[in-house]
Amino acid sequence: MSTHPTRRAALAMGAASLLLPAVARADAAANARRNISSFAMQDWRDHFDTLGKGSIVADTTSRALHFWSADGSDYRVFPTSVPLTDELTKRGYTSIVRKKVGPSWTPTASQMQRFPDWKPVPPGPDNPLGTHAMYLSWPAYIIHGTHDTRKIGRRSSDGCIGLYNEKIAELFAVCPIGTQVRVI
Repeated sequence: MSTHPTRRAALAMGAASLLLPAVARADAAANARRNISSFAMQDWRDHFDTLGKGSIVADTTSRALHFWSADGSDYRVFPTSVPLTDELTKRGYTSIVRKKVGPSWTPTASQMQRFPDWKPVPPGPDNPLGTHAMYLSWPAYIIHGTHDTRKIGRRSSDGCIGLYNEKIAELFAVCPIGTQVRVI
């Protein structure tokens, strides 16, 4: 018996090797679809009377943050992480009251009750607030970056809205203090 492949077997192996990348791409696309949030388009007029200094709608269902500039000429949509549970999600109207590049992080009182070994974290790669933070008028609620990119598009926070670090830097640059925010 010959150990050399037949011509028919060689052609079959060649065809299979051409098909394999297409199958792998299709599988990767299916996995990506399961991971991507389905952004629901928002119109600022459904949430605010005017654009004010700027407007943000953080949609926890579609896991997207929508930003409109004061004159309406700049509209951007960003993928986000959202709170782990509805109990951790505060909904309603607020505004940005402070902005910080290189924020430090301190666990909240409720986090300390659940995780007594947690300690404050200075700015840097271990900081859960990432590179930029925009503080809301609600105590302990922040729109911030994250170094852990696996969190974006998922329920993963204790109440905050998280963005990729490069996206929070982009939003931070165009979003003035006083920007109105609605979390839905």
